[in-house]
Amino acid sequence: MIFKIITLALILLITASNWAWRDYQNTLKIPAVTGKSVIIEIDKGDSFNQITDKLIKQNVNVKPFWFKFIAVRTKAFKKIKTGEYELSPSLTMPEILALFVQGKTKQHAITFPEGWNFKEILKEIVNNPNLDHDINNISFEKLMNQLGSDTTQTPTTSPEGIFFPDTYYFEKHTSDIALLKRAYDKMQLVVKEEWQHKIEKLPFKTPYEALILASIIEKETAQISERSQIAGVFIRRLQAGILLQTDPTVIYGMGETYQGNISYKDLKTATAYNTYVIKGLPPTPIAMPGRDAINAALHPDTSNNIYFVARGDGTHQFSATLKDHNLAVDNFQRNKNDPR
Repeated sequence: MIFKIITLALILLITASNWAWRDYQNTLKIPAVTGKSVIIEIDKGDSFNQITDKLIKQNVNVKPFWFKFIAVRTKAFKKIKTGEYELSPSLTMPEILALFVQGKTKQHAITFPEGWNFKEILKEIVNNPNLDHDINNISFEKLMNQLGSDTTQTPTTSPEGIFFPDTYYFEKHTSDIALLKRAYDKMQLVVKEEWQHKIEKLPFKTPYEALILASIIEKETAQISERSQIAGVFIRRLQAGILLQTDPTVIYGMGETYQGNISYKDLKTATAYNTYVIKGLPPTPIAMPGRDAINAALHPDTSNNIYFVARGDGTHQFSATLKDHNLAVDNFQRNKNDPR
């Protein structure tokens, strides 16, 4: 009788062991995520059991015992990194653990287009729910200090134009200041690279001055092929002491009062940015220039043109004399007065 009981117990044990082994093997292979992707956020201080509960609440097919067993066996138990993860369909439990250990968190994106000003950047940042907002109510001076701005190269506390227009990827809860630091550092790198290859005898004392002109070029034309011509006009005007007379600087100086049109009065109203009134460059950039505009500012064309007027199709007509310019204005602007 005892022998039969022992035999039965052994059979049950072997059967249970075989079942457990098959269940474990299936666990290694069967997808834990089915249907659509799942987003899970692991917070600092989360225990392994809390992480397991979060997965289960998201309908991830996780078997707690085997999940912990795999984590211990693969030494992942204490190596899981915090962050937001996107679990794609077909991922198995071991693959989910590997993702957590590698820290391959979900990446969010934010785009700063060429030609945007700082107010537009700030609005985009404030409206992004995946960033931690530390920039609120911070002064420009403090912001510039946190960016590591070199006052010898950027002699102002204005953040205008010093961020490189691009798409930036980041983890959830990234600080908005940290993101701006990346954009600032990239602009510094691009300007440094372009400055090293500039042509000789340009009317710039610093790379920052070149950045100011590049921002004006960026706002004047979206045609890459025209940018060196636009740059040439402005460079020759600066060298000859002629007013730049560029509308985008007037618009920037008008601020919130600009409603889509510039009047004759606006052209005569003095602001720090009205290049129909002030000589030389405005005090800061007026927007974020891209690399092409920066390159153009440092490699202007070598023609004699000192005028240009919009054709109305996104391109411009360039002229070397006032007579030709006036003819171009009559032709393309239908006798609208354009003092340039």
